[in-house]
Amino acid sequence: MQHLASCRRAAAIAAGHNCSVSQWPIRSLQRRTLTAPAAASWQPVIGLEVHAHLATNSKLFSDAAAAAEAAGAPANTTVAMFDAALPGTLPVLNAASVDLAIRAGLAVQATVNRRSSFDRKHYFYPDLPHGFQITQYYAPVVSNGHLDVPTAAGGTRRIRIARMQLELDSGKSQHYEQHGGQTLIDLNRAGAGMLEIVSEPDIRSSDEAAAYVKKLQHLLRHVGVCHGNMELGEMRVDVNVSLNRTDQPGVRCEIKNINSVRNVARAIEHEIERQAALLLSGQKIFRETRAFDAARGVTVPMRSKEDEVDYRFMPEPDLPVLIITESRIETARGGMPELPDVLRSRLQSEYGLLPADAALLVDQHVAGYFEQVARPGDGKRAAAW
Repeated sequence: MQHLASCRRAAAIAAGHNCSVSQWPIRSLQRRTLTAPAAASWQPVIGLEVHAHLATNSKLFSDAAAAAEAAGAPANTTVAMFDAALPGTLPVLNAASVDLAIRAGLAVQATVNRRSSFDRKHYFYPDLPHGFQITQYYAPVVSNGHLDVPTAAGGTRRIRIARMQLELDSGKSQHYEQHGGQTLIDLNRAGAGMLEIVSEPDIRSSDEAAAYVKKLQHLLRHVGVCHGNMELGEMRVDVNVSLNRTDQPGVRCEIKNINSVRNVARAIEHEIERQAALLLSGQKIFRETRAFDAARGVTVPMRSKEDEVDYRFMPEPDLPVLIITESRIETARGGMPELPDVLRSRLQSEYGLLPADAALLVDQHVAGYFEQVARPGDGKRAAAW
């Protein structure tokens, strides 16, 4: 099992060995496991927070262009007065953002809440002009969904999605070491609408986490909610990892702003090894926020982890309660495309395709073109072509 391999490798790190697990003979590996029974009883517990930029033309609470950063607009050229937090400006909710949140909820078989509200989450970033983020802490727009992902054993694991909440993004800090370590602020991204998708801690390995992010990315693209280009910052992932024992929960550490599926898996693998090495050597794990250094393949500390009370959540006084009618939900449902899992199954049954061929057509977003080309009974030939 993956987490056992990570723990065994961590035992070697703690003991001062440089060899990898693959270099140990099987008997030696078994003896090490017996001499460190705690390693075998630890279970990685992983939850993900995915921040997906909504594919709208304007920002969440202003009429400034939402896609300016991806289009390469010059810094600070697509910033409305509200985005810059100028005194007296008020938020106006983008209706298209609400419709996309509904589509995302329907895509993961979640509950679209008929009544939701907005809140202020207070913290200081130089690129957060208001000094708080508008989010949905108390009553999110979507709750109780799920995605099924494959496991290493050949089965599937259901990853519950606790909530999806509308929130605005911050600006961007640009660090220039070649200019005396200066940091400049670009507010083009400030106020862009995001959907934060929070999973329950149901994930048990880095492979499952990568499969979840990849499937969610494809699903959001498929239903038109998010373009999903992680290299452009359109999807970012925060990872929460702890090592639990059967008799007690572990200490959770968060790894912020990971921008690729591969790095999600790499960050989790290193964090499991890091925490296991500390536990095996008798040290404590402190609850903290960390970053992933992709060049070195390690997580590094950023700051101690805030408690919820530190954010001083309060209802947003400038926005009314969001009421979503049944007719609005049904309109969104009527505009939904066939979901990927259903489409794969239909291509196999209707055209006689192999599962791998059907998956390739759906994953590459060419299933519609395939169906135009394929004649009844000639699906296999069209798929091969």
